[in-house]
Amino acid sequence: QVQLVESGGELVQTGGSLRLSCAASGRTFSSYAMGWFRQAPGKEREFVAAIIKSGGSTYYADSVKGRFTISRDNAKNTVYLQMNSLKPEDTAVYYCAAGPEPIADPNEYDYWGQGTQVTVSS
Repeated sequence: QVQLVESGGELVQTGGSLRLSCAASGRTFSSYAMGWFRQAPGKEREFVAAIIKSGGSTYYADSVKGRFTISRDNAKNTVYLQMNSLKPEDTAVYYCAAGPEPIADPNEYDYWGQGTQVTVSS
């Protein structure tokens, strides 16, 4: 069992930066690949980024590639999402998730956090 708690979301201006954190409980954090997803009002949840168990490989949606960076610290049971050059279309609730593989399909993830709101003003 893994419990995930996101933090770091807030209101930011276009072009600004934020770092989201996702703290995991339990001793098995390093056994899971981690993903970040987001959901805007009226839209489906979409993949943002994922990272393998060791942190050695990362994957990104085309919409955030070059602007966002996912990382993890297994000693701290935490995964991060550094978001730079933010745009109004990045506005959404951001969720972290834990699963067996770092893939884009949200249905393949076993555990989810409650989400943190990111709002980018124009």
